[in-house]
Amino acid sequence: MVIKINFLSLFLCLIFLFSLSLAKTPTRPRAFLLPVTKDASTKQYVTTIDQRTPLVPIKLTIDLGQRFLWVDCEKGYVSSSYKPVPCGSIPCKRSFSGACVESCIGPPSPGCNNNTCSHIPYNPFIRTSTGGELAQDVVSLQSTDGSNPRKYLSTTNGVVFDCAPHSLLQGLAKGVKGILGLGNGYVGFPTQLANAFSIPRKFAICLTSSTTSRGAIFFGDSPYVFLPAGIDFSKRLVYTPLLKNPVSTSGSYFEGEPSTDYFIGVTSIKIHSIAVPINTTLLNITKDGKGGTKISTVEPYTKLETSIYNALTKAFVSALLNVPTVKPVAPFQVCYNKTSLGSNQVGPGVPPIELVLRNKNATTYTSWFIWGANSMVAVNNDVVCFGFVDGGVEFEPTTSIVIGTHQIEDNLLQFDIANKRLGFTSSLLFDEITCANFNFTTKA
Repeated sequence: MVIKINFLSLFLCLIFLFSLSLAKTPTRPRAFLLPVTKDASTKQYVTTIDQRTPLVPIKLTIDLGQRFLWVDCEKGYVSSSYKPVPCGSIPCKRSFSGACVESCIGPPSPGCNNNTCSHIPYNPFIRTSTGGELAQDVVSLQSTDGSNPRKYLSTTNGVVFDCAPHSLLQGLAKGVKGILGLGNGYVGFPTQLANAFSIPRKFAICLTSSTTSRGAIFFGDSPYVFLPAGIDFSKRLVYTPLLKNPVSTSGSYFEGEPSTDYFIGVTSIKIHSIAVPINTTLLNITKDGKGGTKISTVEPYTKLETSIYNALTKAFVSALLNVPTVKPVAPFQVCYNKTSLGSNQVGPGVPPIELVLRNKNATTYTSWFIWGANSMVAVNNDVVCFGFVDGGVEFEPTTSIVIGTHQIEDNLLQFDIANKRLGFTSSLLFDEITCANFNFTTKA
């Protein structure tokens, strides 16, 4: 018997079956999304994640530089997927833990288990830390295509976090149960998400100045599309290297633990293209971890080492020589009547503060401009103040410049951990857009 094969039909059949297999294969998410709101009373930025089994929404304050996620395990922590991290395990070593709980007093429970890795959860708002058990538990986040929210996905093996006592919640915004640490380390939340979902090790933050609308954090490789114009601001990012500080800049740490804060290389500060006369050696990070410039979501206003603050303030007042100042309002030292400054598309009519930054090749430079909406603070209906503060004597021995949240509101910042670079835009207000313009309502 002779069997005749129609090769064209066979080929078409194989194509059809291959297409069916592709259709049934779930698309791997490129990015995840968290909405972020500004708490009116504390000026803290807060978000909510789903954690545990069954999933429970957990409200958290965001700390850009903190080493990991920590939550209150003392009151109401119930989860069938909770797993303590053993002493000497890989997650324990990667966290730079220097302690181990061999025997816990009391029955086994979240936060109290024998032979578990221990760390130091830290509350930067009250400058207090405690001992806490490292653990893993399931986390669920909403995916995104960069334009809209998509479906929720859960981690398989859980995310490492630290159990803290209820007392450590003091000073946090109402209803908050812990801190979401986005720090640059192995147990930082961005790196753990990247490992769990095989997405790039990068994230972007867009903080809104409003207390009644939501900004966003994007994890992974994503366009950043904002309404109404539909502009993808990922194409407008300008980059500068992220620098590593070899010594922890946290309020509590183990010996040998590096900083998980995000440092950038400010080389000078300018107003009207004229360099402010400062001691530029303060802008370098020393071997013992002092100096340099970091970005913070804990400080509401940019803190400057005293001599830098004095020089910048003097240069700013000189640039507005013909505009009279008014009585200062604490914590600010230079204030103006709002009507005397006027306004434009990007806030009060003042000269921008120009941070001159290193480029990758270290022979050229780029600039981050801080416009009026980010350099001035409205303290009442009539008065606006220069929104930078003196770090004072206590601040001098550590980081020279800490860029605070007011200076980064309605700017898009991308922290590309894998490529060791920060991407930033100028103020989104130039396009009549704020960080509240992401579309959180339309779902796939």
